Amino acid sequence: MNDGIVLVGKPGCHLCDVAREVVEVVCADYDLEFSEINIWEHPGSADRYADRIPVLLVDGAEIAQFRVDPVRLRTVLDQR
Repeated sequence: MNDGIVLVGKPGCHLCDVAREVVEVVCADYDLEFSEINIWEHPGSADRYADRIPVLLVDGAEIAQFRVDPVRLRTVLDQR
């Protein structure tokens, strides 16, 4: 899995779309970029995360699943 900020999800997932919006806003405030992993394109990710997407990783640590709390994400980013 990549370091940095990584959103793990899949196309057509409403919760993933909502999480992406939160991550985009917070990352823009911090002038940071994030990457996305589509679980259908990465079999290992599908095995690991399929039942709990979206999942948000920061520097390899899982900080959210299902819903991304912008306050929690900001706290994690402030502590980097």
